[in-house]
Amino acid sequence: MCFSATASFSAGVVLTVIGVAAIKKVQHPSQIMFASIPLIFAVQQLAEGVLWLTLPNPQYLRTQVSFTYIFLFFAEVVWPLWVPMAILLLEKEALRKRVQRYLVAAGLVVGLYLAWCLIKFPVQANIVGYHIAYTLQFPPSLQNYGIVLYALATIIPPFFSPIKRMWMLGVAIAISYIITAIFYEHYILSVWCFFASIISLTVYLTMREIKKDYAADNGLSVASLNISRS
Repeated sequence: MCFSATASFSAGVVLTVIGVAAIKKVQHPSQIMFASIPLIFAVQQLAEGVLWLTLPNPQYLRTQVSFTYIFLFFAEVVWPLWVPMAILLLEKEALRKRVQRYLVAAGLVVGLYLAWCLIKFPVQANIVGYHIAYTLQFPPSLQNYGIVLYALATIIPPFFSPIKRMWMLGVAIAISYIITAIFYEHYILSVWCFFASIISLTVYLTMREIKKDYAADNGLSVASLNISRS
């Protein structure tokens, strides 16, 4: 969350619960990456909770720097690669896999670029009112390209998946981007994670569908095997 330490830590706990529930729905190793999305959001929220506690006190400078980079690493580097890769692992159709691979490539490009920027250029986190503002002094010339690739990698993959309710994830991410960009332009990185709980709920609902489909597919396979043997 972006409003206080209490909100951030509370969100971290809630997201952990959702993440554990999603993990329990896993039926195959290929589903683990997708089911883990709420847990990654939880780590981000806990990291931001630490920032809320330490930013007002200069003596915790090292802690501030460390957790600023932890938060930004997940926001800038992990997400654009994790989301398309997680959905690719769930895919079974050859054509859809090919499309998802292109989206993974887009995520890899923007993730590597943003990782380089995090290493090369200074970043800073500051409390401004009820928000944490992250100042990123990245090259403005490539900013628009980065935004497009980031959006492609995180919004588009769910819409190419045939899995029921997966589209809800794409809608949740897209709406969260739009609302954050319009109303919280200067706090996008922090406020966008306010929507983590909604996004995580869509992940859990999708995992429920995946579990049902997996059980149904296995049931059909077992039935077919028994028929062929008889």
